[in-house]
Amino acid sequence: MKLYSYFRSSAAYRVRIALNLKNIDHELVTVNLLKSEQQSDAYLAKNPQGLLPALETEYGVLAQSLAILEWLEETHTEVPLLTGDAWQKAQIRNLCYAVACDIHPIDNLRVLKYLANDLGVDDEAKNTWYKHWVEVGFDSIEKMLDEGNRFCVGNEPTLADVCLVPQVFNALRFNVDMKKYPKIAAVYEHCNTLDAFIDAAPQNQPDSI
Repeated sequence: MKLYSYFRSSAAYRVRIALNLKNIDHELVTVNLLKSEQQSDAYLAKNPQGLLPALETEYGVLAQSLAILEWLEETHTEVPLLTGDAWQKAQIRNLCYAVACDIHPIDNLRVLKYLANDLGVDDEAKNTWYKHWVEVGFDSIEKMLDEGNRFCVGNEPTLADVCLVPQVFNALRFNVDMKKYPKIAAVYEHCNTLDAFIDAAPQNQPDSI
């Protein structure tokens, strides 16, 4: 199994965490987004969407991080990340989608590049855009979390944590004030005491140098 990844890609970061939590052996293949390697003919032959991540399996290549996470959940059941009854699973998915559908798509690299390169938005305005949409999302997610929880839902890491932690990492890069989100911050800090999250962190990737 090969994971095509870039150290600062939050979508790839999600999959790295899940692979670690599930103890799945995999090879990491780096694709440099800043050099537009995701648009190379070789990569597009594997993933026509030209996005990260992509997971190469014995069945073929699967893209879109949420699809990858669901597939890993269905095929590697020893360490479940979508747990509980139907209602709890729905809550986990709700949090996943709040990050992966409502925050990440309008703050990802290709959107930021379009703002800067095509629309002529300066760095200050671009950063304001980024922080605004993170804060809109975090305002809601903060209300969705229970006080005192170590994880987003329940007592073990789930797909919700897998999605939230990379988004908080990026929020910190863009100087979002996490003091406004104590429950989110507490989950982030606790998850980052676990080896699976630590090993998946951007600063610990081979292409982070």
